[in-house]
Amino acid sequence: MSLQLPQPATGEQFEISRAGARAVVTELAGCLRLFERDGVQLTETFGDEEIPPGATGILLAPWPNRVAGGQWLLHGRRQQLDITEPSLGNASHGLLRNTGYRPVSRTAASILLRAEIFPQHGYPFRLTHEASYSIDGDGGLTVTQSLINLSPEPAPAAFGAHPYLRLGAVDTGELTLTVPGASWLSSDEKLIPTGKVAAEGPMDLRAGIQVAGRSINAAFTDLARGSDGRARSTLTAPDGHSVCLWQDEIFPYVHVFVTDNFPGRPVAVALEPMTAPANALNSGDGLRWLEPGASLSGSWGIAAAPAPERA
Repeated sequence: MSLQLPQPATGEQFEISRAGARAVVTELAGCLRLFERDGVQLTETFGDEEIPPGATGILLAPWPNRVAGGQWLLHGRRQQLDITEPSLGNASHGLLRNTGYRPVSRTAASILLRAEIFPQHGYPFRLTHEASYSIDGDGGLTVTQSLINLSPEPAPAAFGAHPYLRLGAVDTGELTLTVPGASWLSSDEKLIPTGKVAAEGPMDLRAGIQVAGRSINAAFTDLARGSDGRARSTLTAPDGHSVCLWQDEIFPYVHVFVTDNFPGRPVAVALEPMTAPANALNSGDGLRWLEPGASLSGSWGIAAAPAPERA
């Protein structure tokens, strides 16, 4: 009798590849466990025995980031979500962090996953969350997320994702971080936004800052966009190689998390595309109310670029 090895802690692993790029997506949380191109790792990863540390690569729905105290009002009635961030007393990163996603369709270069949100205390709505991962002919990764309201009444909806970017073996502290946000959201001691502030001084990342020595945990908005409607946040190596996270216009916010608390790494950088910021169930900022049967969809992705040629 052959020995059957246990599955990774994150369940089934879905691998897709094309044009020298490869991505691994997990059953648990629809997590982007790995994205690499030509053997260069472009996202942080984790071991088979681990669940995603620091929410590495997970999908966030039906809200991203935090809800203060896990409480919000629905038609004047207080709702209480489970407290999933005990250290700060908040409900964090939606309702699918511990849920398995099912594959719906698959090709060599793409996969569509689906998970269900059922009515529960604090969120009495029924929604479906879908996420398609695909690698294009240039070796770039595109992720399209959708929420569909299956409830008989309008439902509040937002989503996001939590990838950490890197550039292969380059020390992340040596990278230059550029974020095209003209504004950022200040926050209180529990990381709940208190207001929008113009990006000035050390919080102006538009010209680029070196990652080493920085600690950032804030959402940026009023994002400059290219002619294609995409906003791009970039990590650039000293030799000019770069990796960027792009997000379409459905995502008005990018949360920047620079931390020295990622396992096995002196410093790590999460760039989180979000359709709404923290505490949107209370503030209403970026929150959509989906009519029965309606959906919300948006795309983001990761792409690498070589160093520019010297004249």
